[in-house]
This record gives sequence, C-alpha cells and structure tokens, in this order.
Amino acid sequence: MTPADVATAGLASPLAEVSLVSMFWSAHIVVKAVMLGLLLASVWCWAIIINKLVLFARAQRAMSQFEDVFWSGKSLDELYATLSSRPTQGMATLFVAAMREWRRSVQGATSSFMGLQARIEKVLDVSIAREVEKLESSLLVLATVASAGPFIGLFGTVWGIMTSFRSIAASKNTSLAVVAPGIAEALFATAIGLFAAIPALIAYNKFQADVAKKQAQLEGFADEFSSILSRQIDQRSTAHHDQAA
Repeated sequence: MTPADVATAGLASPLAEVSLVSMFWSAHIVVKAVMLGLLLASVWCWAIIINKLVLFARAQRAMSQFEDVFWSGKSLDELYATLSSRPTQGMATLFVAAMREWRRSVQGATSSFMGLQARIEKVLDVSIAREVEKLESSLLVLATVASAGPFIGLFGTVWGIMTSFRSIAASKNTSLAVVAPGIAEALFATAIGLFAAIPALIAYNKFQADVAKKQAQLEGFADEFSSILSRQIDQRSTAHHDQAA
C-alpha cells in the first residue's frame, strides 16, 4: 500500500473502511495472495469434509448391511459368489479376499492346508491396511491447513503491518485515520487463516476418530472370520489325514 493509498483510505467513508471487500482490494499484493491462497485452501478443505462425510456414512451403512447378511446363517460360498462379482468395501472386501485365498488352497488340484491360516491372516491384514488407507486419504490436507493456516495468515498480517508502517513513515502522519485501515487489512489475513484452519482441525480430529473406530471394527471382524476359517481348516485337515491313512 502506497502513502497515497493510505491517505485515500483515511478519507474513505466509515462503511468502506469496515467493508471486507474494500479491505481486500486495498491490501498489498502479497497480502492479497495470502488471502486468496487461504480462501482456496478453505474451499478445498470443505470439499474434502463433505466428501469424507458421504464416504464414512456409506462405509458404515455397507458394514452394517454386510454384518446382517454374514451373521444371518447364509452359506459362506453363496455369500462369496454374490460379493465376488461386484465392487466391495469394508468388511465385504476382507471377506472376499480371505475367501479367495481359502478357495485357492482348498479347491486346487491338491488341497494344501500348510500355512493356510498364516496366509489368510496376511491377506486380512493387507486388506485392512488398504481400507484404512482409503478412509485416511486427503486427511493430510486437513492436517496441513489446520497447522499451517494460522501461520500463513500471520505472515500476511506481518507483511501488511510492515507496509502500513512504511506508509506512515512516508506520509509522516500517525493519526488513527491513517493507521487503522492498514492494520485492519493486515489482521484480515489472520482472520482468514483462522477461518480456514479451525474447521480443518475439527474435521481432521473427527475423521481420525472415525477411522480408528472403523479400523477396530474391521480388525474385530477379521479376527472372528479368521477363527471361523481356522476351525474349517482344522476339520478339513483332520479329514484329509484320515483319508490318507
């Protein structure tokens, strides 16, 4: 902001001085860039927040529906045949991956139970990691904006105050009418930084808690399903040894 701009701002009407739009247009180019960057970051964060709310609601609904079907007593082979032919998520993905490994070992030319339990557990662990990675995608953006937003806004504020002080020194006028507009413009950058950071921080903490909750659900189902397959492995292995004897 040049000394002439400061003088013009000082003579402006009170309404113009308190207008957010006027403060933006009269700010220094660096402060404008900071404000625009923070506003874009805020829009990006809100897009992520809305997308995650939809994704988590869909994932929770899919988990509930799968649990109802899984514990209804339906045959595992029938359920696998139904789910393997369409895209899955959550617990259904774990089930399909484990059953695929099970069927490869049991329905092959020579049934092999050696290390099958370990392979199934490994498949379940990998599937859980992939599902958690999907849920956590883009959360780093929220964390970055939440942590860096206030500091970026503070940078814009410091730069704006420096510009205001240079304008004051150039105009040799320390009246409030000269000082106030520049300080208000500078503080506006910090306000936008907080506007972007606070929702991002709240959403990040909420989604991290939701991810931990769903990860616990996936791990619980994996343990239960692994136990079911382990009993099947023991029974088939015993029957196989009896036949061989």
